[in-house]
Amino acid sequence: MYVVTTPTGQIGSLVLAQLLAGNVPVRVVVRDPAKLPAAVRDRVEVVEGSHRDAGVVARAFDGAEAVFWLPPPSPRAARVEDAFVGFSAAACRALPGSGVRRVVGVSALGRGTPLARRAGHVTASLAMDDAFAATGVPYRALALPSFMDNLLRQTRRIREENRFLTMISPSLKSPACAVRDIARAAVAQLRDASWTGFGEVPVLGPEDLSFDEMAGIMSEVLARPVRCERVAPDVFRARLVVAGMSEAMAQAQVEMALAKDAGLDNAVTRTPQTSSPTTFRTWCQEVLRPAVTAA
Repeated sequence: MYVVTTPTGQIGSLVLAQLLAGNVPVRVVVRDPAKLPAAVRDRVEVVEGSHRDAGVVARAFDGAEAVFWLPPPSPRAARVEDAFVGFSAAACRALPGSGVRRVVGVSALGRGTPLARRAGHVTASLAMDDAFAATGVPYRALALPSFMDNLLRQTRRIREENRFLTMISPSLKSPACAVRDIARAAVAQLRDASWTGFGEVPVLGPEDLSFDEMAGIMSEVLARPVRCERVAPDVFRARLVVAGMSEAMAQAQVEMALAKDAGLDNAVTRTPQTSSPTTFRTWCQEVLRPAVTAA
């Protein structure tokens, strides 16, 4: 039995689909089962509720072999630690003695670097990993750079203004990965019964690109000039708050972007094992272009 949290989310839905394609038994934790496609509901065991709750995770972990763990977005959290460590506390208490043999979590690059000490969401993600590691249940953290798919949040701006915004230097080359490759890595770890202990699995994409280079590729794929525009931290923070994010979570986003701008995501050496296959051009052709050209 494989447990999938956030099964309707960007990553969780792909993890769920890949597990079902492998014809393995799956249990999902979901607040609203109606959000699951009917064809999926008929093939999974559903635990209704939040995976923050002790009773919910106890039911979800019962008889399970492996768990895919991902806290949902918490844009209104009072502290970024609450969104990661606090949200995962009940699961960490439930794991010892539960019978679960391994947990795979979504995390970030930066472990062991000075930049990770004050990097907002990254710092909180790494602390969450530590909490899971302390349970004694084998844990693999998917150590991730920024997602290519994050650009979908700016689909309307790209469509209407031919630009996208970032706090990070447009000329800085960094890794970026596609969500589809994150899900593939998660499923590989979930189904691999050979590993033990704590470890990180970097998913770096196939190449390092700057946002200026991404803009050039987007221009070619979309057949229109697209530019990257850098915004100041105060402007970035204000935009997030206006969009409904709490002051604390907006500040955490700013701190993460500042750390990435200082090179946080560039500390891991790219190897065949840390690279993932989807190129930015392929992602633009198969994901971004349909989104931008949709009516």
